[in-house]
Amino acid sequence: MKVLKLITIVTVFITTVNFTNAQNIETSEKEAVLKVMKSYKDALQNLTTEGTFELFSENSEVFESGGVEGSYAHYIEHHLGPELGHFKSFTFSDYEIDVEVDGIYAFTTETYVYTIVLNPNEKGKSRTIIKKGVATSIIKKIDGKWQIIKTHSSSRNKK
Repeated sequence: MKVLKLITIVTVFITTVNFTNAQNIETSEKEAVLKVMKSYKDALQNLTTEGTFELFSENSEVFESGGVEGSYAHYIEHHLGPELGHFKSFTFSDYEIDVEVDGIYAFTTETYVYTIVLNPNEKGKSRTIIKKGVATSIIKKIDGKWQIIKTHSSSRNKK
């Protein structure tokens, strides 16, 4: 009887320790993924792409509002990079993110409202764009580092 109690106590202890360690690892990995996504969002709000290339894998794929933008490097060179030069500000509000980590992959869903204030035109007039957006991303742990391998965003006019 004493042996059975001892075995039960040891089994419960080992199970609890393993479960706690698994939760700590999952929390740590989730925080690392959140840091990648925050770094990208912060760069956009600072109107820069500096430091963002290491957030994406070399063969990443970017999809935006029904368009295939190619790799992140192509997207920056031909789309977002030139656009940022026309922005006076780019801010996110009502931002929420959900992260699910599954092994070496993580999946995120972001919802937000973004506001872009364009630089004044030659007549000194500026324009403000306010849209409600959503983005889903697949992030992979490559060589010990989380990197975005696919991202898709879309938006619509805020009502």
